[in-house]
Amino acid sequence: MQLGMVGLGRMGGNMAERLRAAGHDVVGYDTNPELSQVPDLAGLVERLTDSPRVVWVMVPVQFLDQVLDDLGALLSEGDIVIDGGNSRWTGDAPRAEKLDARGVRFIDCGVSGGVWGTEYGYALMCGGDAADVAVVQPVFDALKPAGEHGFVHAGSHGAGHFAKMVHNGIEYAMMQAYAEGWELLEKADVVTDVPAVFDSWREGTVIRSWLLDLIARALADDPGLERIRGYADDSGEGRWTVDAAIDLGVPVPALTAALFARFVSRQDESPAMKLVAAMRQQFGGHAVQSESPDVAAV
Repeated sequence: MQLGMVGLGRMGGNMAERLRAAGHDVVGYDTNPELSQVPDLAGLVERLTDSPRVVWVMVPVQFLDQVLDDLGALLSEGDIVIDGGNSRWTGDAPRAEKLDARGVRFIDCGVSGGVWGTEYGYALMCGGDAADVAVVQPVFDALKPAGEHGFVHAGSHGAGHFAKMVHNGIEYAMMQAYAEGWELLEKADVVTDVPAVFDSWREGTVIRSWLLDLIARALADDPGLERIRGYADDSGEGRWTVDAAIDLGVPVPALTAALFARFVSRQDESPAMKLVAAMRQQFGGHAVQSESPDVAAV
């Protein structure tokens, strides 16, 4: 297929690379002229000759609506826009309605995979009309991991971003559990090799996971996490998950506690938050800060 990709940063650029490797024709646009193949959105749309035209948008949420408005004015009836960013699900149905008034179709798609997605594939959770999803299915198939899993049409508009929001809430809680366990092991004099303990858990245990593999990788590089500051931002999706749970009357104490732990990390240095920060750096390429200005940040 032919596809326009708007936003060629850490995620969008890697996704474009994976799509090209699968044989798709990707025309990329970014506000950074060093990354962009076209001068502007109009140039992007002009380069797309397939019908319907498909444009995947990977931009920060504060720029999303302006980009969608601009694309809505440039695209034709039946063309499809996919929002693959971490947008709040409550905005998807209004955005779909606004584009539909111009005849342009809309799909929301939660994307997970971080900086490793280029190699291993991305988990995709999309929402929208089944007919529109079917048109773009070759793109989804190229982006997702090999095998039968990694893609879901979760429901109507908003379902994809809602599923990704809950995914991120669960991610917060899993990371926090690993991090608290690491701090407890570090505190106990009886355990002399904490990195080896985490490494031993990677096979045969009920808590083995990709996050655990990334922990082992981080600890192999910096066993005491001395080059990383115990500070972790939240992308917003953890907050939205808790908000949705409150609205729906669903108790989520573990997810809520994990979100608040990130707030704690911004006040005091926390050994557990060092590991959370290390995991975020490993799977998402998030920048981390060193404890001291004399120590180079990793």
